[in-house]
Amino acid sequence: MSEYHTPVLFDETLDALVLNPSGIYADVTFGGGGHTAGILSRLNEDGHVIAFDRDADALGNRIDDKRLTLVRGDFRFIRNFILQIAHEREDLRDRLEGGLDGILADLGVSSHQFDTPERGFSFRYDAPLDMRMNQEGGLTAADIISEYSKEDLERIFRIYGEIENPGKAAALVTAARGTSPIATTGELVNVLKGALPKFAEHKYLAKVFQALRIEVNHEMRSLEKFLQGAALTLREGGLLAVITYHSLEDRMVKNFIKCGNIEGKEEKDMFGAVRSPLEAVNRKPVTPPESEISSNTRARSAKLRVARKKESR
Repeated sequence: MSEYHTPVLFDETLDALVLNPSGIYADVTFGGGGHTAGILSRLNEDGHVIAFDRDADALGNRIDDKRLTLVRGDFRFIRNFILQIAHEREDLRDRLEGGLDGILADLGVSSHQFDTPERGFSFRYDAPLDMRMNQEGGLTAADIISEYSKEDLERIFRIYGEIENPGKAAALVTAARGTSPIATTGELVNVLKGALPKFAEHKYLAKVFQALRIEVNHEMRSLEKFLQGAALTLREGGLLAVITYHSLEDRMVKNFIKCGNIEGKEEKDMFGAVRSPLEAVNRKPVTPPESEISSNTRARSAKLRVARKKESR
């Protein structure tokens, strides 16, 4: 597997997703290319994979295979990208217009991003508070820490971090930044020391950093737009596989599969069927076996949900 990132739930995902060896698939979180390489290995010469990633570092993991189209872009725009490729690639046009056979999204932060100090994703290193997946624009985590109001910081810590004392964390940050800027991960950790629960310091910090990362990269909005675009892009009977790593993501994916929206609001048609373009393939999410967790601890929280696009009535 790639040193850049070890793909999680590798066999389970490919077994559920790649059912047509001549099919056309999308891996919208290319990363280290592990899942993409796995899909390619199960395709014949007529199969094709379109892979996306918004992180420029990931594009350095390009796989030399004529059956692969690699695009730098945000997966929230999957529908637009597929339409654009269909317009540009005459050899793929008819198949793309018919819809994809399968789409994969692994929503985890890559090991490379966590282990590259200057990216600012981990509190294990003292580094600039960045956390941007696309480093060419947008607010950094340091910008959010310095510019957001106490109320907004409390909101993201509560909703995206699900910590027990978001108000205290926000108060510590706003008080400290009035004295000196909080520009590095180490400085943020020092500021938060007064809020850390005993014996659970690392778990608490992981939640705070998760909250900031989600806000920086607009992850919840991107996921919602991706799910909507994926449902439109799949052919009837096509498969969607999504690997999540925290409850917020998993709840959104579960609700969308069941109800066609991230809120989980059921709307029924004249026949009494729930208006959702998808139907669940696995009633419960697939989780990694202990053997995988022991060799890759970052797999511990992973959950795989698979859905099939319904046929039109």
